[in-house]
Amino acid sequence: MLKFQGFEGATIDFLSATDAWFARLFFERGVAFLYLVAFVSALNQFPALLGEKGLLPVPDFLQGRTFRELPSLFHWRYSDRLFKGVAWIGIVLSAVMLLGIVSAAPQGVSMLVWLILWFFYLSIVDVGQTFYSFGWESMLLEAGWFAAFLSPAWMAPSIIPLLILRWMLFRVEVGAGLIKLRAGGVWLDLTALDYHHETQPMPNPLSRYAHHFPRWILHGGVVFSHVVQAAVPFGLFLPQPFAGVAAALIISHQLLLIVFGNYAWLNALTIVLAFAALPGAWLSAVVPLAEPAVLAPRPLWWDVGLIALAGWTLYLSVPAAKNLCSKKQLMNYSFNAWHLVNAYGAFGSVNKIRYEIIIEGTRAEEPAADSAEWQAYEFKGKPGRLSRRPPMVAPYHLRLDWLMWFLPFSVFVTPRGISKSGYEPWFIRLMEQLLRGDRATIRLLKETPFPDEPPRYVRARFYRYRFTSRAERRESGNIWHRTLVDEYLPPLDLESIPWR
Repeated sequence: MLKFQGFEGATIDFLSATDAWFARLFFERGVAFLYLVAFVSALNQFPALLGEKGLLPVPDFLQGRTFRELPSLFHWRYSDRLFKGVAWIGIVLSAVMLLGIVSAAPQGVSMLVWLILWFFYLSIVDVGQTFYSFGWESMLLEAGWFAAFLSPAWMAPSIIPLLILRWMLFRVEVGAGLIKLRAGGVWLDLTALDYHHETQPMPNPLSRYAHHFPRWILHGGVVFSHVVQAAVPFGLFLPQPFAGVAAALIISHQLLLIVFGNYAWLNALTIVLAFAALPGAWLSAVVPLAEPAVLAPRPLWWDVGLIALAGWTLYLSVPAAKNLCSKKQLMNYSFNAWHLVNAYGAFGSVNKIRYEIIIEGTRAEEPAADSAEWQAYEFKGKPGRLSRRPPMVAPYHLRLDWLMWFLPFSVFVTPRGISKSGYEPWFIRLMEQLLRGDRATIRLLKETPFPDEPPRYVRARFYRYRFTSRAERRESGNIWHRTLVDEYLPPLDLESIPWR
């Protein structure tokens, strides 16, 4: 432990983090829980999306790519069995950290566990392609890496990793705030929430109610968002209780986002990061645990390592800091292959209209015949059936549903229909798998209208969706109203699948 002598002979540890034992505990358990969610999500979805017979197979993706470009265990080899082994190890180790099983072990044990979790999840993200292209993947990796340097529960905490985590939270919040302010439009005229609850990727059961809030509440919500994301984070580096107040405001904002939306673990992880700035007295009041009466001092070599970590983090922070100051700010960007000290941000633009692509199938021999009965597939999270209330799924991440939300962005809507440049390869592969009745793919969906025999043809239709008004809801019982815009993909059978 690095110390110096005070004026009256007292020994002072200038790296100590006073009142930080609870902050460290809450952060570690919170990150462990989110790693558990991430590995469970991967176990359930990765093989169908990216496995050997998935929509975007990992073996095809890795051809011609090197470990230096994309660090991943799967450069050694990929098989669905190996992937499941990695996922299960991640689940077990996440549970071990969540339950505090290694909290009394030597400091090298907890560090090793965190680094294994980080590298195993990095191995998944780096081969996950578009299905793992979300900013919260890098957030979880960065949080897991720095969790390895917090020191075990029986040792006195250091201020260095906690300040690094506050710097990460600062980048998450200010990155999101600046991207909105720089985008202008609905964010500057304060109307963003007039549309956002309806057009967000995956509404939840309360989103429709929020959409119908009085406009003054929605406009005030935009002001609150700007203040909390663009101004409040500077308070994270002030003495207590100011840093704690800043963290509490950030948590309150993130809780509102959880209440009215489904953003995987983005909001939950932001809250977990805010624990690094909350006073221990506040956290102990929420969960009355007994802090150890005596904490072991940190060894000198550990403090030297933390100082080196701080210097290395400052070096990696240069491009991230420049990005925050840039007029061409990047959103959710990693400046290195290890996903450390990244650029973050969310919803720099807000759609005013919601479009949905609905996939249907039929067993009819003539798909164009009036007698052909087309039946829709129902996804787990994204809107489909008009009467179905949107589910609450966060912090779980429904990756296929999210990718379906992005598809309409490449479509140009005109009064006469739609025009598009082509189809995503994974989408065409999805249609093929539905025609084959692939069980792994079908398990990604909530319902299939063809449980026993696959359809002869599939198609996709392009709709405009909106929340029903209160009067429409009373009359029809529906959550959604939709209008057919055009055909997105014409009827296809296995012989007419377009490959590119």
